[in-house]
Amino acid sequence: MSQRLIPRLGSSWTARQTTWGWRHFQVKNIKRHAGFTFVEMVAVCDPKVRFWLNAQQLADPELWQPGWRPRSLL
Repeated sequence: MSQRLIPRLGSSWTARQTTWGWRHFQVKNIKRHAGFTFVEMVAVCDPKVRFWLNAQQLADPELWQPGWRPRSLL
């Protein structure tokens, strides 16, 4: 993963596709295990929507964009 895309706690991300009904998420937890980094993503508009994701997926611009982006800029 490039140095620029290492997720930080509280960083914001936009899913390119609707994920669990939402597109805008924040990183709430980070875990490192066996050489992998996992992040817990929480939907901004519904904090009950939470899931863990391999942080390498955040580096794929086809899946995620850093920051909160309107649909027109994706």
